[in-house]
Amino acid sequence: MKFEPASNIQDLLQFGEHGDVNPSITDSATYTFMQAKTMSDTFEGNAEGCFLYSRHWNPSNKYLADALAAMEGTEAAWVTASGMAAITTAILQICNSGDHIVSSMTTYGGTFAFLKNYLKKFNIDATFVDITNLKAVEGAIKPNTKIIYTETMTNPMLQISDIPELVKIANKHNIKLVVDNTFTPMIVAPANMGAHVVVYSMTKFINGKNDCIAGAICGTQEFINSLCDVNAGTAMLLGPVLDPMRSSSILKNMHTLHIRMKQHSKNAQYLADKFKEIGLKVSYPGLKEHKGHETLTKIMNPEFGFGGILSIDLVTSERASQFMEMMELEGVGYLAVSLGYFKTLFSNSGKSTSSEVPEEIQHEMGMSDGLVRYSVGLDNDIERSYQKMLKCLKKLNII
Repeated sequence: MKFEPASNIQDLLQFGEHGDVNPSITDSATYTFMQAKTMSDTFEGNAEGCFLYSRHWNPSNKYLADALAAMEGTEAAWVTASGMAAITTAILQICNSGDHIVSSMTTYGGTFAFLKNYLKKFNIDATFVDITNLKAVEGAIKPNTKIIYTETMTNPMLQISDIPELVKIANKHNIKLVVDNTFTPMIVAPANMGAHVVVYSMTKFINGKNDCIAGAICGTQEFINSLCDVNAGTAMLLGPVLDPMRSSSILKNMHTLHIRMKQHSKNAQYLADKFKEIGLKVSYPGLKEHKGHETLTKIMNPEFGFGGILSIDLVTSERASQFMEMMELEGVGYLAVSLGYFKTLFSNSGKSTSSEVPEEIQHEMGMSDGLVRYSVGLDNDIERSYQKMLKCLKKLNII
């Protein structure tokens, strides 16, 4: 059974106020009312189509949110100033002091630190499990559990979460499944499988240019409304709003997302096959021997491939550093954090994006000190890039 995006954002008609082919950018912080009662109604959430203050809603952010909801197949969405803002806002809206979260042990380092360290000040506890072990997931649920949290494709170990099975567990215990789908936009649509909330770092593939920081929360209209409530909404009261200029830019970039994801996947599959061929220890869900290959095949939209992220294991961080430095000098890409850029990015996860995770837990989740994570770019000639990588591998006597 395939779970495909419910809609294509190209189906949306979003004209500017003068018939512009791109929606107009609204750079106002506040909005006028012709009647005082309309302002009061808007504060109370009883006025449709009215804008109050840009921290609450603005037209540019609404255009982008509508496009995201269309892509995800959700009733609504809300956009934030970063991916972490999306994650933390969604979690804090659901959880109260004394609550508990079950999370994938393998997750982005910032998310891990938020769940493990920061939430303690609110007396919210988290238990970390192997998200692919469904018995362990269900066994970790407590009477005060409110959320199962995971990433569709986990960072950086590339485990694949079985979204339909996790939905069954969450629904059975009347808790929310929150899924970070940053690695797999278009490829997987978690909400269409029953996930209650989907979050994104739009900084990555959705925007695709690494020129801004942004996030998104997709869910039911009721949940999005609760985030924006003037009295109790986490988004409204903590204020992690995205700048409308950036919203406009991201919206335009979204219209090429389907093309970009196909090319990212095509190039990553090529490199994974080549790395396997020369005997490197490579992890990529598009390889049949990958533990998550069957699960991803079951839930993905095959049109978009297996994603643009892969990793190789060079055993030590020293070896990884030498290889990455050499690749950068050879013009393969950039030694940099983040992902989803049109250029290839690579980093040693344990010393960068997962550095918040203690070393003993890194090793428990199977992360090697020499793990090099690739965010494969949009190279038109990926064979040329591979030959440069091969040259570096041979120079360092890795192969």
